[in-house]
Amino acid sequence: MKAYLVGGAVRDRLLGLAVQERDWVVVGETPETMERRGFKRVGKDFPVFLHPQTHEEYALARTERKVAPGHRGFVVHADPSVTLEEDLRRRDLTINAMAMDEHGNLIDPFGGFKDLKNRLLRHVSEAFAEDPLRVLRVARFAARFAHLGFKVAPETMALMRRMVEAGEVDALTPERVFQELEKALAERTPTAFFEALRECGANARLFPEIERLFGVPQPAKWHPEIDTGVHTMMSLAQAARLTADTLVRFAALVHDLGKGLTPPEEWPHHRGHEIRGLVPLSELCQRLKIPKVYQRLAERVMRYHDCCHKVYGLRPSTIMQVLHALDALRDEVGFERFLLASMADARGRLGQEDQPYPQANWWRALRRAAAEVKAAPFLAQGLYGEALGQALHQARVLAVAAEKRRLQTGG
Repeated sequence: MKAYLVGGAVRDRLLGLAVQERDWVVVGETPETMERRGFKRVGKDFPVFLHPQTHEEYALARTERKVAPGHRGFVVHADPSVTLEEDLRRRDLTINAMAMDEHGNLIDPFGGFKDLKNRLLRHVSEAFAEDPLRVLRVARFAARFAHLGFKVAPETMALMRRMVEAGEVDALTPERVFQELEKALAERTPTAFFEALRECGANARLFPEIERLFGVPQPAKWHPEIDTGVHTMMSLAQAARLTADTLVRFAALVHDLGKGLTPPEEWPHHRGHEIRGLVPLSELCQRLKIPKVYQRLAERVMRYHDCCHKVYGLRPSTIMQVLHALDALRDEVGFERFLLASMADARGRLGQEDQPYPQANWWRALRRAAAEVKAAPFLAQGLYGEALGQALHQARVLAVAAEKRRLQTGG
């Protein structure tokens, strides 16, 4: 059986990166001969098999023919006559269209190794334009490899731009768009994803709520970078520095959507943007079918990140209201995510990228003070229902006030 290691495993090995998973292409076989060898078929749309011992994926060499719009409009052809080069030609980028034989010899018919050395993301052939999902995949590879100096090749960016202008990306399903967004947010440099999409015009089509932030000014006193879109990307970059959690990164990405709806006559101020942004956030989440867990954190960050920054000047009763709105006493993990996203916003400003954010520790201390007030003593007094709730709340406000005095005096 002629089996070749292909795709990301070859690329990452040549880059000196850890290989996460290995995929194989098999030439000259049929589904029947593969099953006789003990392989288990798992592919529905085309013949993919699991190795009986390693459980790695082995796919029969195949070609594809475009028959309908969108990502799924292909007919797959796989039989023993399909060559390895034909299989590699259907792939998206040259750096993903290399193979290795059993002896470790590189098979590189489209110049992928040269593009690796030149740090280029370049399409294999004009067949790239048949699959609009590849626009997002290239942007995601830009996010994955930006730290190594990779750029999208000019001819590939031009092709992506033509695809966008032809309306190809409009045919993508919401689920696939979010799936690629979530993967991009998990990459090392997620901002490169949006930079690539902006350059080819796809950001305005797929993420208009984010695109409209660019060119919107903010007060230079608080935002030396001025442009809201630039600030958004800086906040996302800071979130990526702070955590690998895609929920936090998404919340940082969308925290200022309301500024995109501020009437120009009110610029550079954005009073009420924390509330105004809830509508475009809801529209974005509904359109792309984004899970509620993402939307819930994003709403909290959008509404209360400014309160997080201004904790020193908040009244104890207001602090308690914020803690209640964030469900902080019950959901400590969610509260920590909120603090990280707020910190990313504070540091996502020109010249403030490495500034300390002591507000986070203040909020942690204030939360602990409130959480230490338990219901048991009030239940022992015979308080129930609304009376119990009021007594608990008042006691927690007093506890927060005492803790805030301690923090202010450095006690």
